[in-house]
Amino acid sequence: MADAEVLSGLGAETFTQTFGHLYHPDDLAAFRREGYGLDRTRADLADQAKAQWLVELDGQAIGYALAGPCDLPHEGVTPACGELKRLYFLKDHQGGGNGSRLFAQVLDWLMADGPRDLWIGVWSENFGAQRFYERHGFSKVGEYGFKVGRTVDREFILKRPAVCTQI
Repeated sequence: MADAEVLSGLGAETFTQTFGHLYHPDDLAAFRREGYGLDRTRADLADQAKAQWLVELDGQAIGYALAGPCDLPHEGVTPACGELKRLYFLKDHQGGGNGSRLFAQVLDWLMADGPRDLWIGVWSENFGAQRFYERHGFSKVGEYGFKVGRTVDREFILKRPAVCTQI
């Protein structure tokens, strides 16, 4: 729980760096409070079905990931499914393999009890992330509206079947 403040702040900052330009400032502020607030972060850390990773460089938090049971709105989701919920790095630390290494650790955790379907929600215009996940066996199986205040983004639902052999 000691990392809750760091994860909360890092989550809000990376979301803002990545998507902040899309939203009205009031909507963004409200979403940051709700989605990345300290209470939410503490609840995620306390949830035994979820795991979080914090990446540091020279004592500075530069990236993180969150994974757990899938709660994406798709009829194929079952209680056995796992989801990569968040994987973000500060802009200055993107590239260079950080994301790939963290992604591999998250997949190892998600598959620790054996093969299962894995899911990811990704913004429809985040083409780099879509290509990355496709290279790792994920494909688009649906869409939904991701609401941030008055804005509803088009979000793709990606799935990697349990039988996938790509890593």
